[in-house]
Amino acid sequence: MTSWDPAALECLAAIVEEGGFERAAVRLHITQSAVSQRLRTLEAQIGSVLVQRTRPVKPTSAGRLLLKHAKQLRLLRADLARELQELAPQTGQSLAGETISIAINADSIATWAMEALDGLVRDGLPLEVVVDDQDFTQELLRSGQVMGCVTTLSQALRGCAVQPLGAMRYVAVASAGFARERLPEGLTRSNCNRLPYLSFNRKDDMQAEFVARCLGLRSVSLRQQILLPSCEAQLRAVRAGWGVGVLPELQVRPALEAGDLVDVAPGHALAIDLYWHCWNLDSRVLERVSRALLRTARVLLAQPGRVEGE
Repeated sequence: MTSWDPAALECLAAIVEEGGFERAAVRLHITQSAVSQRLRTLEAQIGSVLVQRTRPVKPTSAGRLLLKHAKQLRLLRADLARELQELAPQTGQSLAGETISIAINADSIATWAMEALDGLVRDGLPLEVVVDDQDFTQELLRSGQVMGCVTTLSQALRGCAVQPLGAMRYVAVASAGFARERLPEGLTRSNCNRLPYLSFNRKDDMQAEFVARCLGLRSVSLRQQILLPSCEAQLRAVRAGWGVGVLPELQVRPALEAGDLVDVAPGHALAIDLYWHCWNLDSRVLERVSRALLRTARVLLAQPGRVEGE
């Protein structure tokens, strides 16, 4: 059976995670030439190129497989360190360096996920949270870049387990002044396409989906979109009167109750089901992460199922 050098695997992971050889060398406290040598040795052993020398560096198909293996070894070391710490606290075993990488969508980070992760971080778990759109976080799991992800996709990947978290409810909101000036009758078929909408990025189609479902339209092509890749920035922009935001109800509830924001489609909400996917491994560390996310989500999120009107 072929044995891969753990130091070389960790070197590959550092190159990909840091985006290049120089930063990987700094992280590993070795020279850049040593990084290159370790990678060349691993590539010779595999018989395949493992990274594309782009900016930033990207793994090849073979590189992604080994990257996943490197992260699994990292998880095993984290499990071992925690078990040794519990067995013999005086040994001073630490999880330092054994980063647990997970992918969570920005809306969850802005609303419920931070509460779920708080206890883990306070307990010393070194987390790396990668943020992407909820429809695309699973690709990070598929490529081996993370050990678990929050996504809208319910189908489990091979070698992974999936559990439902609940539903994130979204409502359409605007500032009180913007609503008075541009939406005196609320969101309607006649005005919906003349309004500016706040979006996370070009992949974000939440606004069009909400408008179509709210107004009973087959499809909607929104002409004016302001792209802001931050939930907090979107909320601030809506407060400032930039346009309409389709934002998590958890995030905007205080502003609605205070009258700072107005629900421009009262009685309508869009609930997006969320799922937690993670590697199907016998890992106490990964189990703790899963349990924390599930416990908090099931308290703060709605029951699964799309809600188009109430």
